Amino acid sequence: MQLTRFFPGHEDPGPGLALRASSRVAAGSEEGHMKVGFIGLGTMGRNAALNVARAGFDLVVYDVRPEALKPLLERGARAASSPADVLDRSDVVVTMVFGPKEIDAVVRGDNGFLSTGCQGKYWIDLTTSSPNLMRALGTQFGNKGGAAIDAPVTGSVDAAIRGDMPMFVGGEDADIEHVRPVIEAMGELRKVGRHGNGYVAKLVNNQLWKIHAAAIGEAMVTAKLAGLEPEIWWSVMKGGAADSFVMQHDVPSIFAGHYDPSFPLALCLKDLGLIEELMNETGTRNELTRATHDRFKEAEARYGKGAGEMTVCRVIEDDAGVALRVAGDWVAPWDVKAPA
Repeated sequence: MQLTRFFPGHEDPGPGLALRASSRVAAGSEEGHMKVGFIGLGTMGRNAALNVARAGFDLVVYDVRPEALKPLLERGARAASSPADVLDRSDVVVTMVFGPKEIDAVVRGDNGFLSTGCQGKYWIDLTTSSPNLMRALGTQFGNKGGAAIDAPVTGSVDAAIRGDMPMFVGGEDADIEHVRPVIEAMGELRKVGRHGNGYVAKLVNNQLWKIHAAAIGEAMVTAKLAGLEPEIWWSVMKGGAADSFVMQHDVPSIFAGHYDPSFPLALCLKDLGLIEELMNETGTRNELTRATHDRFKEAEARYGKGAGEMTVCRVIEDDAGVALRVAGDWVAPWDVKAPA
């Protein structure tokens, strides 16, 4: 079995590696009988957990909001009282919480993973978070005999519902292969190398996503004011040099006028803060990213932190005094049907 490497800037994991090598072989020895825990049942986490349940895994769930457990309990999942309780009752635990503060509490809090036995356990984290923090948490988890795998996701809530989210997966190959059935119950596995690289991939992914989202508002309004109607603009932009996921997937939320509240501005701003932190750590110039961050802050000041991500374009609409509504049967991402 491969062993997790330690990372520059962090302490040698020491004897935890030996614990993992000797004990984890027995954990979930039959893949189909792995007991899976899931912590964090928000918009994305709830749907990912439902797909794990549909795949036939025994599931234990926890969220700081007890009411969030209901859809999973109705599908036969069992409730846990804390992150430590989830870990104690599972072979593999998946986490998907808001950000660094929340995942730190899951791991290092009073009733977190490190307060109980980690030996032989696998931890798959889907949170968008700081690579440095997560590598440190992964090392601590490894020191106690566990295996940390990062698998932040991209796409949107419709991909979470369908179970086809692209997932940036970092960690040791042997560990990833052991939990592959759990990962593939939620989405598409894309290996990115060592543990922590998944968080890097997710942040630069969202960097490009947010920059394009902000730029699309300026382009759409310019085209409208110059005489090119939004529906024609959209049809001719797709498939060309301007095309992107945002163009294909997110522009309809502008046409519909809801701007996709399934991914609120609060999450956008959290991600942009982490992106700027990473760029500062690497010494990379970030003028475009800072300008985008400022535009998203402006959108939050006007429309509130719960407003949809594409309200970053509404700022330009409203200032220009135009509307980009287009009549049509625009299916909202959260209305996509789950697999049978």
